[in-house]
Amino acid sequence: MIEQLMQILQDWGYAGAFVAALLAGSIVPFSSEIVLAALLQAGLSPVWLIIWTTAGNTLGGMTCYWIGTLGKMEWITKYLKVSEDKVDRMHCFLQGRGASMAIFSCLPYIGETIAICLGLMRSNWAATAVFMLIGKLLRYIIVAAITIGASKAITG
Repeated sequence: MIEQLMQILQDWGYAGAFVAALLAGSIVPFSSEIVLAALLQAGLSPVWLIIWTTAGNTLGGMTCYWIGTLGKMEWITKYLKVSEDKVDRMHCFLQGRGASMAIFSCLPYIGETIAICLGLMRSNWAATAVFMLIGKLLRYIIVAAITIGASKAITG
């Protein structure tokens, strides 16, 4: 099933990269990096792929932020699969640091929790979105650079 979805997203090109990144940034466990790497290998423009994946992943991350603003811990644990303990620990860590911490929402395992907590804390949504976009942009630039570098090393 996952392989078929990956193939469909790859067939969609830039739109597929956007959708993959949107899913990965939201509540759906998904790897947009694999789709990005496959599309790079297929010869699509790295610049456009980075733009589309960054936009999709930022929008997906902001859905976690908006769910956090609702303040319903039972929804966060049930639908986002983030434990209340993890949210509490992240909330304590983020206390007083503000929206700039959204730059770290690109990190695996804790990025979603950061976005949720920033929503719970009612951080400025525009600043949160900007810092989130910066972090996710840097992540996709790194993934693209590694993929391109590995491809060149293999093909010589």
